[in-house]
Amino acid sequence: MLSLAKSNTTAAGRKYVVRTMAFMGGYTAVNVAAIFGAFDEIIGKPVAWALALAVAAPVAGQIWATLSLMRESDEYVRAVVAKQFIIAAGLAMALATAWGFGESYAGAYHVPAWMIYPLFWACFGLIAPFVRGSSR
Repeated sequence: MLSLAKSNTTAAGRKYVVRTMAFMGGYTAVNVAAIFGAFDEIIGKPVAWALALAVAAPVAGQIWATLSLMRESDEYVRAVVAKQFIIAAGLAMALATAWGFGESYAGAYHVPAWMIYPLFWACFGLIAPFVRGSSR
């Protein structure tokens, strides 16, 4: 989806790339600043919720960008992206739930809840060849 090649020449595709770059640019900037200690003095304090929301906002924006791609695309792209989105969401939730029960019952290592977001996009990418190749 993020390809800047010729296959992404529709207006909807170009808007998606710009929106994704903008939202993920903000997401990356805040996280890199946090990694390098820019927010160390607020960690654990109530004001840190502002940081948490600042990192979560681009995630919501990226989901909006994907939904906008579906809305603005032709029926074929809309159907493929929607199918990919639904399958990836279901797979990510199933994997996260299984891991959560592993934490509860089998002593599995704790994974932070925010990992559902990269897990979702990993699933989205991994299932793409299968969704695009399916005719049903």
